[in-house]
Amino acid sequence: VQLVESGGGWVHPGGSLRLSCAASGFPFSGYGMSWYRQAPGKERELVAAISGNGGTTKYVDSVKGRFTISRDNAKGTVYLQMNSLKPEDTAVYYCNAGSYRSGLYFPGVWCQGTQVTVSS
Repeated sequence: VQLVESGGGWVHPGGSLRLSCAASGFPFSGYGMSWYRQAPGKERELVAAISGNGGTTKYVDSVKGRFTISRDNAKGTVYLQMNSLKPEDTAVYYCNAGSYRSGLYFPGVWCQGTQVTVSS
């Protein structure tokens, strides 16, 4: 099982970034996928999750209307489109492959994480 992230970096407040996570070594469409983040001195939090078929998503309140999680099962890739970024979005972002059922996400395999910095 392997998850490889890309797309992090530095952006001005109000800017956009798109994170990608390419998965291999397991039946991708059978797994829920998610993005977590961890800011310095804070606990890791679930940012967004998506079901295996992409039909169900959930977001933490602080990113609703700004972030969009999506997946391409043919490519084995999950994305996080981040718009209207704020300094408080600064964190290390982690892709996760797990289980999404009954409205709950259960984390499984983690990727290495990518830094997102929002600053002027």
